[in-house]
Amino acid sequence: MSIAKTYSPKEAEEKWYSYWLEQDFFRSVPDEREPYTIVIPPPNVTGVLHMGHMLNNTIQDVLIRRARMTGKNACWVPGTDHASIATEAKVVAMLKERGINKKDLTREEFLKYAWEWKEKYGGIILDQLRTLGASCDWERTKFTMDEDMSEAVTDIFIRLFKKGLIYRGVRMVNWDPQGNTAVSDEEVIRKEVNQKLYYIKYEVVNPDTPAAQHLIVATTRPETIMADAAICVNPNDERYTYLHGKTVHIPLINREIPVILDEYVTMDFGTGCLKVTPAHDLNDYELGQRHNLPVLDILNDNGTLNEQAQILVGEDRFAARKKIAVLLEEAGSLEKTEDYTSQIGFSERTNAVIEPKLSMQWFLKMKEMAQPALDYVLNGEVKLIPEKFINTYRHWMENVRDWNISRQLWWGQQIPAYYLPNGQIVVGKTKEEALEEAKALTQNPQLTLDDLRQDEDVVDTWFSSWLWPISVFDGVRNPDNAEINYYYPTNDLVTAPEILFFWVARMIMAGHELRGQEPFKNVYLTGIVRDKQGRKMSKSLGNSPDPLDLIKKYSADGVRVGMLLCSPAGNDLMFDESYCEQGRNFANKIWNAFKLVKGWQPDENLPNTNQVAVEWFRSRFSQALTEIEDNFKQYRLSEALMATYKLVWDDFCAWYLEMVKPIFKQGVEKQSIDQATYEATIGFFVDILKVLHPYMPFLTEELWHDELFGTRDKMDCCIVAQMPSIGQINTQLTSDIITVQQIIAQVRNIRNIKQLSPKEALPLAIKASSGIDYKKYEAVICHLGNINSFSIVTDAPAGAVNFIAGRDEFFVELNLKVDVAAEKERLEAEKAYLEGFLKSVSAKLGNERFMANAKPEVIENEMKKKADAEAKLKIIEDNLRALAG
Repeated sequence: MSIAKTYSPKEAEEKWYSYWLEQDFFRSVPDEREPYTIVIPPPNVTGVLHMGHMLNNTIQDVLIRRARMTGKNACWVPGTDHASIATEAKVVAMLKERGINKKDLTREEFLKYAWEWKEKYGGIILDQLRTLGASCDWERTKFTMDEDMSEAVTDIFIRLFKKGLIYRGVRMVNWDPQGNTAVSDEEVIRKEVNQKLYYIKYEVVNPDTPAAQHLIVATTRPETIMADAAICVNPNDERYTYLHGKTVHIPLINREIPVILDEYVTMDFGTGCLKVTPAHDLNDYELGQRHNLPVLDILNDNGTLNEQAQILVGEDRFAARKKIAVLLEEAGSLEKTEDYTSQIGFSERTNAVIEPKLSMQWFLKMKEMAQPALDYVLNGEVKLIPEKFINTYRHWMENVRDWNISRQLWWGQQIPAYYLPNGQIVVGKTKEEALEEAKALTQNPQLTLDDLRQDEDVVDTWFSSWLWPISVFDGVRNPDNAEINYYYPTNDLVTAPEILFFWVARMIMAGHELRGQEPFKNVYLTGIVRDKQGRKMSKSLGNSPDPLDLIKKYSADGVRVGMLLCSPAGNDLMFDESYCEQGRNFANKIWNAFKLVKGWQPDENLPNTNQVAVEWFRSRFSQALTEIEDNFKQYRLSEALMATYKLVWDDFCAWYLEMVKPIFKQGVEKQSIDQATYEATIGFFVDILKVLHPYMPFLTEELWHDELFGTRDKMDCCIVAQMPSIGQINTQLTSDIITVQQIIAQVRNIRNIKQLSPKEALPLAIKASSGIDYKKYEAVICHLGNINSFSIVTDAPAGAVNFIAGRDEFFVELNLKVDVAAEKERLEAEKAYLEGFLKSVSAKLGNERFMANAKPEVIENEMKKKADAEAKLKIIEDNLRALAG
């Protein structure tokens, strides 16, 4: 199959992705091979592709493609999360546009509309991932509200309830007044907000002195004073000893509350007096529990004031804030206001300001489940990459709180709990099953289905996604099925650090609870994609490019390379579009190398003059492959890509092809080259395509099928080619060629400085002491350096320009008058640099701690640096003596 003269990324991307799908290359079924499994962090069905998805899924695709090419049975399971809050908000908005109010619908009617919305919009992000080249097994696509997935959620709820780990109770939660539901900590976004600090007077009841008639409290929330249960001062605060044992009146409503003492109060914040409102602040609630204070909730679920507030009933909390400030001022109870900046929690889903609220909710006890999940990480059974996140993980797990698993929504898995007329609770997969449980519990066979009322709430979305690595293989409902036994535990999870606790830790808990083992071996934690100014990319800031536009502009391969060039694990990625441009340029470089080799014609009659170049690149390839393999083992994907990049751009394109390419003959369609070099070059190119494929799947597949690389059948594709293995490495040869490259670079530099034409051939003399057999490399040096005379000398030729490469001295005779003063100045500067360098290396080798802890190869490298520097220094000193004499 011959391909076009110019590369069209869009055409190649559409063609090869369709072809891979047609041939089932992404499909995985259990067989005798070693499995390699990744489950996708399921994006929300409301989502569209953003830069974080691009990074995360590119990394997953690199890992899965590489595993596929190393002979493993690679299985990448895709899917989406039903995202209760976000999706319900989208459906409510859709209904509003149609003139329908959710309150006018039954649950069943609402869910019909929700499924309609999901079917229309829910698959967008997965379709977009295909443009990136994601090689998921699409036949395995799961949705967290598929019937089998929902059944798994019900099963785990019942299991944990019966174990006594799930309970129902009133607790302080994050309340979203717009979504009318509790939300998890992860769904609360903290933002800096400009506010007012209100200084309010509370009158002291029966003051001891006229000067002690009132106290002043500073608060940002004057609208909650009606819910105050006490005023708290630090017992060590001498300013307020007169308040000990006193009570005060709440302004405007004149309700009497006590002054309590607790060291929780910070004496230097505000006035040192704290209003305690247990119903509307988590810390106040805990303070109230210690002091047995009453809890007075003055807010409705939608954020308006209820009748217990006594004043401003029905007003929105923020409107009430402004109005109560006016009322306080009119009553003489507002001393002053100040501008104040602090962090406020916002709902990630609706952007409403979160309200701390006491609410009857379902909770899962976490202490018992947290310890095994912590042990897996501390024991290394689950590796966090990079390890710097272990301490964060430990802190979270050691300070875990019970998990609020209920949400006041309709979209999601409805809690399988049923209430009896007497208030007792039973659980069951169906109402009929719950009825049997109820009859057994109450010893009342007369109970009927009408006596049971199912809980209205749904479970937290995380309560379904924590089962993800198990439920996608049906391991909850059928714990001994062939697929879960083959694919589980999975190998690698690629996700963001911000959900390390909310999702990763909980999956480890579920894995231990259900299967007694970890759900994955490694967790690769990506960084946050930021702009050049360090800001997190977001639509609201307008600093995030559309990933699909980037792909159109730079190709999928270019964007993949661009994303990974600057994304070491766990560190934030400072994204710049120039990285994608660099990726596209890399693709162009490969294509141009292909066109160069495509223009060669093998000739069996030509002698092989490139044996050194071929032997060198074979060793250099294995050397680079060793580095690449090591980087992959340590999950240094960015470094692995950079090693690949340098191998292809520098070693193959800039050096090897230049070493072996035939002298161009004008008017000849194909340039002749000896058969051995041609075959070796084709072999190298094929291996390079294999190594590149996980990063650049489309370009490599396109080139793979060109007739240059032989005839392929329909299953002989790069995507399933065997990754090359590491061969013999001639370290002496690779070391010698580094010196050869330095020689050629120096000759080219002399031409540039002396303004000589690259076409002008020059003589080169070598004064060697390193033991390198330069005659072996004469052909390469003469070809790339345009050298017409190559000689080994014992004395420096008169009037020649000299330079040092490796540990030897080289001379280029230019027949130009040497500026002795300038040459002496240059040598003195080089001498000073080398002396400083030698001092630094010697200090390192003289450091006992370094010598005791450094790897042998590192010490050997430092010793080689010292020997090279000493050799160069001797040559320079000899030259300076010659100039002086």
